[in-house]
Amino acid sequence: MAGSLASPAQVAAPLERAARDERRAPAVRALVLGGYGLNCDLETEYAFTLAGARAERVHVNELIAGEKRLADYHIFALIGGFSWADDHGAGVVLATKLRRHLGEAILRFVEAGRLVIGICNGFQALANLGLLPGCERGALRREIALAYNDCGNFRDQWVHLRAVDSPCVFTRGLSTIDLPVRHAEGKFVASRETLERLAANRQIALRYARADGRPAAGAFPWNPNGSLDDIAGICDPSGRVFGLMPHPEAYNHATNHPDWLRRRWTSARPGAERGAGAGIAIFRNAVLAASHAAGR
Repeated sequence: MAGSLASPAQVAAPLERAARDERRAPAVRALVLGGYGLNCDLETEYAFTLAGARAERVHVNELIAGEKRLADYHIFALIGGFSWADDHGAGVVLATKLRRHLGEAILRFVEAGRLVIGICNGFQALANLGLLPGCERGALRREIALAYNDCGNFRDQWVHLRAVDSPCVFTRGLSTIDLPVRHAEGKFVASRETLERLAANRQIALRYARADGRPAAGAFPWNPNGSLDDIAGICDPSGRVFGLMPHPEAYNHATNHPDWLRRRWTSARPGAERGAGAGIAIFRNAVLAASHAAGR
């Protein structure tokens, strides 16, 4: 009857359902960093959700103000876009802001065994912050750079990648994968000494390759930016901090791939073109590793 008071049971029922839903909610929490000029937050949140995480978009200023705490999450994702309009160089202002306000919190996060992924602009920020390659534990020291593409212009294309034997938890089980790139400053640059150390420590996680899996050997367009040693992604020595220039969140469904129709007609598995995209494997690996680390 209109205007009648709800019974105690009617009041309690939705609260009990909410409590049950909370208990069933994914245990792994992923923080997807938002900010000025960052524009891949929705796709990255969606990718983590598909992978089984409880993803949340958080503005960088919420972290700085203490409204959100990095320590409350298991995965920290720095996403693609043009943070602060790439002023002073891609990722420079974001890295400076993170170092000044959250540097110690980020180091504690990593020391606690949590995971960090930097995608495109996020990778540039991790490089400028000095969290990657992270050869000196507990320190933020810049040793690498993502410089202007050798081709002299912005590249928006799909690339072939080969996973390299490494401790990187994000690339476990991968051999080859296709992903899109979209950047103007993606050329991986480091001193020869640093490159040799990365190889010796097995910190190179992804390299650009040709369609048949052979090394790109620096050749354009297979290596779209002129990255030294065809490096597309690296990890820290623990394998828990990972940066890559290609966008795995942009391959969240099979139909994202430019050859999906051809694959539809040549696939031995009917309906394969309607499944999750190969990029989700990187996020699933992260969720699984974070879950194991948390003892869940």
